[in-house]
Amino acid sequence: MKAVFIDKDGTLVDDIPYNVEPRRILLSSGAAPALRLLARLDYRLFVITNQAGIALGRFRESAMEAVHDRLQDLLFREELTLAGFYYCPHHPEGKVAPYAGDCHCRKPKPGLLLQAALDHGIDLRASWMIGDILHDVEAGNRAGCRTVLLDNGNETEWRLGPRRVPTRMAPDLYAAAVLIASHGEQA
Repeated sequence: MKAVFIDKDGTLVDDIPYNVEPRRILLSSGAAPALRLLARLDYRLFVITNQAGIALGRFRESAMEAVHDRLQDLLFREELTLAGFYYCPHHPEGKVAPYAGDCHCRKPKPGLLLQAALDHGIDLRASWMIGDILHDVEAGNRAGCRTVLLDNGNETEWRLGPRRVPTRMAPDLYAAAVLIASHGEQA
């Protein structure tokens, strides 16, 4: 089984920092046709997201249920489904004790992808990680996936390294889906 792991904020949905208000969560331009293309190619779709707002005390972890429900609803309207929704509530500078500190799941670490693969029997070598910053790329590379960096202006640090080089780059999620489709045809 193969998957596409998709970062949430700035990749799947419009980037509004620390947003957990369901009405403000909107699919990014081209996201629905991109996901339809990937689903037609038999990729299972997963959201993989850091949610530092929990550790920083900006919202409670319970708010993630409404976020997940909103994403499921938006995708249901497009006749799509998520196979899984994985988030990291931790941050090394967190103010909320249970979530403050280092962890194995916060991207750029691969913990969320590895857990999703274990839970769902995913072949990571046949899978992709799409994100808008190099932490997403590094997490995907560390997990053994191929990666696509969306060059949409959200990466601001550009700290490069051997694990932070994407397989491909694209301007948006739809272009990333087309690249993945063409990669499969070439293989």
